[in-house]
Amino acid sequence: MTSTTLAFPTPASLGSLDHYIQAVNRFPLLTAEEETALGRRLKSHDDLDAARQLVLSHLRLVVAVSRNYLGYGLPQADLIQEGNVGLMKAVRRFDPERGVRLVSFALHWIRAEMHEYILRNWRLVKVATTKAQRKLFFNLRSMKASSAALSVAEAKAIAKDLGVKPEEVVEMETRLGGRDLALDPTPGDEENFVSPIAYLTDSEDEPAQILIREETATNRTKGLQTALAKLDARSRRIIEARWLREDDSAATLQDLADEYGVSAERIRQIESKAMKTMRSQMAAAA
Repeated sequence: MTSTTLAFPTPASLGSLDHYIQAVNRFPLLTAEEETALGRRLKSHDDLDAARQLVLSHLRLVVAVSRNYLGYGLPQADLIQEGNVGLMKAVRRFDPERGVRLVSFALHWIRAEMHEYILRNWRLVKVATTKAQRKLFFNLRSMKASSAALSVAEAKAIAKDLGVKPEEVVEMETRLGGRDLALDPTPGDEENFVSPIAYLTDSEDEPAQILIREETATNRTKGLQTALAKLDARSRRIIEARWLREDDSAATLQDLADEYGVSAERIRQIESKAMKTMRSQMAAAA
């Protein structure tokens, strides 16, 4: 196969989710040979046009996966956006020599990004924090035989299948079945309805909470200063210019690239390595 660019026109303006879905469905699917050739171009030559074609040809897959998560009440457009991030990660890691089609490889990354988004945003109170709870969160609805409350036997059966405790199944069912309450009463109901705003206490101004916040802020500041001190001068300058300015005038990658006479991508690499080093230093000091 030649390296001729395939027909992947990118629409300038989509306007709405329906237009976006129509647009991505028009992108041509790749044959196995085309996919392998593009994967080799990306892997061997870091060919961004090859990466673009691989991503665009699989955007319809992200749309299809997003439909499986509409029951959580989150905007499909946001689900698609997160799934697209997973798709791009998959394309970057795709190895065309393994004989596995990209569609199979990408599913894991697309779902993982959507799962993280759902868990971060589905409720203000997080409903799944451990790996077992996440598995339970995403499988409980489909495993229930009906919309009725689980019986003891059903809870035990589901718990056994998912490797969790029966009481965790019951707790998750309660959380998933709970409804959101308005913090303030709706107009016209002020006299007959007591909303959470009337009885929820604010602990933010309690002396103990103030002290904890101040100590946490002090420790983080000391940890940040220590981590910065471990960096070389250029890395420290990049981190400070990009993230630690108080006047919100953060330097762009191109600004720093011009300053040091290197590419913006090189600055991004140095920044990424420095951030990783700082996280390790701060975690070790915690």
